Amino acid sequence: MVTIKKIAEESGFSQATVSRLLKGDTSLSISEPTRKTIINTALSLGYDRSKIKTTIEKIALLFWMTNQEELQDLYFHQLRLTIEKYAQENNLDILTLKHEDGVQSLPKNIAGFIGVGFFSKEETKQLKAICPNGVFLEMNPDPEIFDTVKPDTDRMTRHAIDLFLNKGYKKIGFIGGAYHNPDIDLDEIDSREMIFRQYLTHKGEFKEKYLFSGGKFTVKQGYQLTKEMIETLGNDLPECIFIASDTIAVGALQAFNEAGIMIPDRLEIISVNDNDIAKFVSPPLTTFRIDVEELARTSIDMLVDQLIYPREITKTVLIGAQLIERRSFVF
Repeated sequence: MVTIKKIAEESGFSQATVSRLLKGDTSLSISEPTRKTIINTALSLGYDRSKIKTTIEKIALLFWMTNQEELQDLYFHQLRLTIEKYAQENNLDILTLKHEDGVQSLPKNIAGFIGVGFFSKEETKQLKAICPNGVFLEMNPDPEIFDTVKPDTDRMTRHAIDLFLNKGYKKIGFIGGAYHNPDIDLDEIDSREMIFRQYLTHKGEFKEKYLFSGGKFTVKQGYQLTKEMIETLGNDLPECIFIASDTIAVGALQAFNEAGIMIPDRLEIISVNDNDIAKFVSPPLTTFRIDVEELARTSIDMLVDQLIYPREITKTVLIGAQLIERRSFVF
């Protein structure tokens, strides 16, 4: 157990000063270097962050998503709220900035940042010059400069394909969105689609005609892509479909329902995210549950780790997922 006495010995300050600081005594007058030394010493010794009642650091959440994009994709909305909540629970003063604020609006007293959304490589270089400590969630334009935390969607994609193949399916479809590259202002293939193509090709079962993708990860886009699939393929629909997100899957279910195509009787579906809506649509979605709490917690932990233990190399952490069985696909 880490004691106040131990922290005082290691930091070189009195027990009274350490105790008052960690208890959040607002009348305590100490310099910023002293404050940082005591807090970093406490954390490096393994002192419970939740017991520190003063602000540990000021960090920024760079949420590079428009209000409309956030509303259309519940996953990113939940991610933003969870990061803000977890930062506050760990006595981190968090400032949320949007893309329209710009990188240059980042205050000089920010110790580190967490980036969510689509960043250009130029913005990444600017961030490095302003604030060397940072973690990107999901999409990192330059993993050699900043740490990355993301769901292991590659493994989810392969897992879904294996489940389809194990049931004897040969006509395996895909519906998904695209990644927007801000450096060239064009949409590029999403990693889930890339792995879907590669893994099914490796298995000798990839058929281009069963793949429909492009655009944003929205309900509307899912509906339009599925309508296109139905109109293009007619009676030659796939036996099963891996859908890149629950949001897209909701739109797909709407299109299938309008066309009188019963799920899972006519074809089965596996999706990604396990948003709250996944259990209430008809049929309820079998989907990979991405643990948003774990993503937020890991990103905060990695950022704090950078602040306490500066390093030259970057890290990438992949977060696994749990497959939740509901009616759209039965194991």
